[in-house]
Amino acid sequence: MDLDFAREGVFVGGRWRGAASGETLPIENPSNGETVGSLAAGGADDVDAAVDAARGALSSEWGALSAAERGRLLAQIGRAVLAQADRLAELEALDVGKPLKQARADVVALARYLEFYGGAADKLHGESIPYLPGYTVFTLREPHGVTGHIIPWNYPMQIIGRSVVAALAVGNAAVLKPAEQASLTALAFARIAAEAGLPAGALNVVPGTGAAAGAALAGHPGIDHISFTGSSGVGATIQAAAARNAVPVTLELGGKSPQVVFDDADLDKALPFLVSAGIQNAGQTCSAGSRILVQRGVYDQVAARLAERFAALRSGPARADLDLGPIISARQKAMIEGFVEVARRELTLIGEGQVVADAPSGGHYLPAMVFGDVAPDHRLAQEEIFGPVQVVIPFDTEEDAVRIANGTPYGLVAGVWTRDADRLFRMARKLRAGQVFLNNYGAAGGVELPFGGVGRSGHGREKGFEALYGFTVLKTVAAHHG
Repeated sequence: MDLDFAREGVFVGGRWRGAASGETLPIENPSNGETVGSLAAGGADDVDAAVDAARGALSSEWGALSAAERGRLLAQIGRAVLAQADRLAELEALDVGKPLKQARADVVALARYLEFYGGAADKLHGESIPYLPGYTVFTLREPHGVTGHIIPWNYPMQIIGRSVVAALAVGNAAVLKPAEQASLTALAFARIAAEAGLPAGALNVVPGTGAAAGAALAGHPGIDHISFTGSSGVGATIQAAAARNAVPVTLELGGKSPQVVFDDADLDKALPFLVSAGIQNAGQTCSAGSRILVQRGVYDQVAARLAERFAALRSGPARADLDLGPIISARQKAMIEGFVEVARRELTLIGEGQVVADAPSGGHYLPAMVFGDVAPDHRLAQEEIFGPVQVVIPFDTEEDAVRIANGTPYGLVAGVWTRDADRLFRMARKLRAGQVFLNNYGAAGGVELPFGGVGRSGHGREKGFEALYGFTVLKTVAAHHG
């Protein structure tokens, strides 16, 4: 696959060039561990140029477009994305290691974000406010200006959709810093958008390391809003850097999300979700349902059925299109293996998949694993593993379930499985999470559904109309006319 475009992968003001420093980073294929090309390694000088270009776009062609014109353009870009779906899926599978079917689903999701936010661009309204006699008061929603977007390696296309596209829809100009481990589809998207007519400077892309390009973007005085998706630790660093310039930040961070299964649950319906919510993208998902809480009356039955399902899971190369692809890097794999080493020593392994025999020896593969009868305060039930490892935790009462589910520093997603309608809504109220799914998990992605967390899972919301509110500033206008 031709990856020469990545070496000239700094996209600023509608033009491509190498990093100002001339430095590059290797592009590794996690399916075999081989270096397949090199990537421009942008830094502070490139970020400066990108911010300047974005600022210029606001006062030129991009800033002059009406909301309806922005919407039509985003929808047009969405169609262009679908027209290149095969190429984008191949790049994502190569770069991230995810199975091709998952990569294709991410392409479709990106196109759907462009469609949704394209349609929403001219439907974000202010409101009038009844006030004193002689006054007319109304509100306006205006773009922040230049928005910075620092995205992770696990879902590049989806997060571009819910972050960058939402910011563009309301008239911001964006500077995107993709993850150094997976920048290819971000660069490809910038090219597609430009060819579809996106004005120069509206979207600028600066690949590079977090320490160089990421830090420069987070602390840049010319940025008006920062959106970050990643770990809680890095999120705190991003927020501190932005705070020095009093810049608002949207943080979508980690999770340790519970799936709560009561005795009366429809297990035939629940089991596929219980597994897929934990192992999708090899478990490298912030919203992974990595804690399965099971009421004791059905605990043995659920554990046995999980064991059967995990035994059938296969890990292998992205192109093999199996249940799991490789872990993104040797470093990430080693971190997960550290958790697994503890688990094998201290816990009971109740189910394990397999790495296929013909998987390349240099690939970063792990089998899916589920451990049973785990104490709620055990390390594996408290810390985000970010790998294909789930734990099963028994509970007795509804109160126990709420206490255990809420018993981590995170609060991103939760799922509840029961036939008791009253219990469903009690649990929805009591669970500490940004999203609660009742008798399902994930709702098929749900571009329309606001997404974000509480606690160490972050703050602010992406997806749906809430994302548009976050990427605008509310201005109140009060007119006195006697």
